[in-house]
Amino acid sequence: MTETKSSRYFVRAEDVTPYSPANHAETVNRRLIGAETVGAKQVEMLLGTVSKGGGALPHSHPGIEQVVYVLEGRARAEIDGQVRDVGPGATCFFPADAPHSFTAISTTPVKCLVIYAPPYQESPDKGVAH
Repeated sequence: MTETKSSRYFVRAEDVTPYSPANHAETVNRRLIGAETVGAKQVEMLLGTVSKGGGALPHSHPGIEQVVYVLEGRARAEIDGQVRDVGPGATCFFPADAPHSFTAISTTPVKCLVIYAPPYQESPDKGVAH
């Protein structure tokens, strides 16, 4: 089987332009699955890298559910008043409209997969700071 650098349905992280999301500190995201990469309309998936002390400041997403799966490092997640430290293999679910934050607490960067449904697309009208 031949692997090509880009394809309609296959995406490599190194081929996606990184960006720093609004309402986050020390965070770099790469939108792996979305309208601009594979034409996805109902779901979006990002690869996030967060340096120690960085992460998502308190906010919510009206009408958008979010899932975070931790690949590397440790973070503190707060969801609607509940707090838990999470590491590799842990998953967090952020219900639509629920205030939440996510902060890297390990000395090594936190790498995680972030899934939004419906897609967030970093639209300012889809994220509300708290």
